[in-house]
Amino acid sequence: MIQNRQFYKRILLVLMSFLVLGGSLDAVAQRRKPVLKRRAPVRSTPVRTALYSVPAGTTLRVRINQTVNSKTTRIGERVTGSVIDPVYSSNGVLLIPQGSTVSGRVDSVTPAAKGGKAGSIDMHFTQIATPNGTKRVINGMLTDLIADKTRSDTEGTTTAKTMRHRKLIFIGGGTAGGAVLGGAIGGGKGALIGALLGAGGGYLGQKLTKGPEAEVPVGTEFGVYLSQRISLPKFGEINP
Repeated sequence: MIQNRQFYKRILLVLMSFLVLGGSLDAVAQRRKPVLKRRAPVRSTPVRTALYSVPAGTTLRVRINQTVNSKTTRIGERVTGSVIDPVYSSNGVLLIPQGSTVSGRVDSVTPAAKGGKAGSIDMHFTQIATPNGTKRVINGMLTDLIADKTRSDTEGTTTAKTMRHRKLIFIGGGTAGGAVLGGAIGGGKGALIGALLGAGGGYLGQKLTKGPEAEVPVGTEFGVYLSQRISLPKFGEINP
């Protein structure tokens, strides 16, 4: 009986030794387990694109992409034109290449009327987009490209010499039914053309004769005068 008790005590001691030894080994393993440190995310520094200015007073030479007519065109219709001459910065960086698009809308339309009154169309331009997708909001007024009012530098940019008669409209009376540019607010070429239209006939003929519509055929060239400065990246560097 005593021998059995001693036997069981020995077994119990052996089991307790295993339990203690196993716990110690687990503690040692946990202490030796390497601690993995999380690396902070690498943040890339954004590359800032250099911007160049197109000054206020610059006139873009533009060719209209659709025909507009004072008889059929409606106020609010969208109009677009393609830039003919490229525009460079003051140090020769290409900003607006040939083929860039200016977009705008028709502001007012006056159909031709009896009494020799010619039709008229007024429009303004609100955006320019280069072929690589860069877009800028502009405040562009319709103007002409008469040489004595503008100058072209060696880089193809046409700039106004004076502000006289800067805001213009298309009016009827051009060759083959086309339109010409006239003063937007009385006077100027608009008044002169209106007077010439009725100069050849009598009072009755003038009263009954309808004036010509203002029709601007696709491909007509005119100027878009920038009244505010815009900033653009070098063409080829996308900067939406």
